[in-house]
Amino acid sequence: MEADELLVLVAGGDQKAFEELYGLVSGPVFGLVRRVVRDPAQSEEVAQEVLLELWRSAARYDPGRGSALAWVLTLAHRRAVDRVRSARAAGERELRVARRANGGPAFDHVAEEVEAGLEREWVRRCLDTLTALQRQSVTLAYYDGYTYREVAERLSLPLGTVKTRMRDGLTRLRECLGGVA
Repeated sequence: MEADELLVLVAGGDQKAFEELYGLVSGPVFGLVRRVVRDPAQSEEVAQEVLLELWRSAARYDPGRGSALAWVLTLAHRRAVDRVRSARAAGERELRVARRANGGPAFDHVAEEVEAGLEREWVRRCLDTLTALQRQSVTLAYYDGYTYREVAERLSLPLGTVKTRMRDGLTRLRECLGGVA
């Protein structure tokens, strides 16, 4: 049975259909979450949350708006991005508390922030040297976490074209960054 059909059955509370759907989507869900979250333990937790949400919200799936797998992966991507943002916000809160406790930022911390800002600006300038198509492919893969195949699908291009674009773009970035990339 296809994921679309299974998801409709899951919306009706069919546990067997959920078991089958789980088998179909758990691998892609974990893979996507892992690319975004990066930490294996956090990725497992987020993937589990997504699959639980899938069971609870299957009735919200609208077959007219896209495939079941795309809908499930959208849920996964949103949840993974939420986790990353939450972790980043928690880290920033801890840093603010530590600053208040220590009477302000240490010199080394300020220097590190300045250096990181300069590096970000350097990378941005180098990205601007790429063609629009190379920049789009590199951005989708490295900043949005898509695989080459997903970039190809998203841009409606052959996989080989995307791989060539990525290779050429990364070569130009490495040259621009002085071989440090």
